[in-house]
Amino acid sequence: MARSRADDGVFRQSLEMRMTSNLFVWIAMLCVSASSAAASLPNIVLIVTDDQGYSDVGVFGAKGFQTPHLDRLARDGRRFTDFYVAASVCTASRAALMTGCYPNRVSMFGALNHTSREGLHPDEVLLPEVLKTQGYATACYGKWHLGTVVEFFPTRQGFDEFFGIPYSNDNSKYHPVVADMPPLPLYENETVIAYDPDQSLFTRRLTEKSVDFIERNKDRPFFLYVPHIMPHVPIFATERFQGSSKLGLYGDVIQEIDWSVGEIVKAIDRQGLSEKTLIIFFSDNGPFLSYGEHAGHVEPLREGKLTTFEGGFRTPCIMRWTKKIPAGTVCSEMVSSMDLLPTIAQMIGVSLRDDRPIDGRNIEPLLMGVPGARSPHEAYYFYAGPELQAVRYGDYKLHFPHQYLTTAAEPGRHGFPSNHGNLKPMSITSSGLAGIASRHGYRVTETPKALFNLKTDPGEMHNILDRHPEGWHVSTRWLRRCGTIWATNSRGGRASGFDPAPPSSISLTNAC
Repeated sequence: MARSRADDGVFRQSLEMRMTSNLFVWIAMLCVSASSAAASLPNIVLIVTDDQGYSDVGVFGAKGFQTPHLDRLARDGRRFTDFYVAASVCTASRAALMTGCYPNRVSMFGALNHTSREGLHPDEVLLPEVLKTQGYATACYGKWHLGTVVEFFPTRQGFDEFFGIPYSNDNSKYHPVVADMPPLPLYENETVIAYDPDQSLFTRRLTEKSVDFIERNKDRPFFLYVPHIMPHVPIFATERFQGSSKLGLYGDVIQEIDWSVGEIVKAIDRQGLSEKTLIIFFSDNGPFLSYGEHAGHVEPLREGKLTTFEGGFRTPCIMRWTKKIPAGTVCSEMVSSMDLLPTIAQMIGVSLRDDRPIDGRNIEPLLMGVPGARSPHEAYYFYAGPELQAVRYGDYKLHFPHQYLTTAAEPGRHGFPSNHGNLKPMSITSSGLAGIASRHGYRVTETPKALFNLKTDPGEMHNILDRHPEGWHVSTRWLRRCGTIWATNSRGGRASGFDPAPPSSISLTNAC
């Protein structure tokens, strides 16, 4: 029997209703799917201190001050004894953290200052940009140090929010040696909100910002990056913490940073986010040893900031992720700050670009305490600027002959560097060894070719090369591999769109 027009109308109306209903169901399913995906994404809290020493945390051997919140973080999480940054100076170390690359690959050397015009190339893919692809809220509160020009600011590099300073706090009226420094700018996003702010309030203000960010974003995945301004010299603490430790102002500063960590962790726990938040804590490099009582400690390691000895590159690291990372455990495998980007990318299901080779590796099995998990790094390279100075393979580390900085005389006091009264400071634009030594109380010395067993001699005091000459031959194998990697994959001269390109990405001076 033929259908009437009325029947056709009813049929069409019924079909449209079913299609509309199905569309709503499909949209609802998508929303539920997106919501479920977002719910499964871990929050990332990355706390990085500035120039804190390897033994400046209680569980790493601190003396004269206490770090109960960091110690608890270690009890609830995992401590990494052989955690390395990729450079022993601020800008280069942070460039490696953000890109997953040795700083040479992205042509970021040394430490930028108020005269610098370069920054990370816009083509580089930074950690916050990886997280933004999955809908993360992102914030950076503290010292950026990857570009003083607004075009290189955090807000142009994947961060929704920025509060802090563009370079180190000694680039100010508080520089102990260099006169006529410009006022230190404090930024909110891309706007200067104050000049020469009260530095004793830095740690507290960064903490308050961090807690507020967690509370505002508790219902969505977030990435909170807190690159603390302290304890880089000059050091300051709020009145509440002044005199709180047995080690003077430096101990007070570390105890306030520990308090800050505690406040951030409490905010996470208070919002019920402990089981979906990965917390990472480490220092950007070793301490400014020439500043003596205002500097950190590296025992049992050798030397500190600005060197390729263990005290410059190995820093205290703790990670916590409740019910994911096994509590109260220790990892002694070799891992790096460069590994964080590929590891986090893997965790959130992001594939990295094939045309942007990186040096970091996925260390999730080590984070999670998988039995038998080993370091993905067969070798680790130690650069000072573009110069390769050492390589670690397994427990052994070989230094090629090179110059390095060591404290000029007795360590400094009262915020001044060693040999303060005799210094003849060069311009702040003189960034070579001689220039740094002239401003910060160091002298230039040399180390010969040397092989150390870091398992038995973490202080790099006993050269065993004469007893193990095969160590030199093994190291040259890694050196050749290193040269091949850089020859084929480096991205030299890509740091700046404002100044001439920096030096080429690698130099094997004195290497063999």
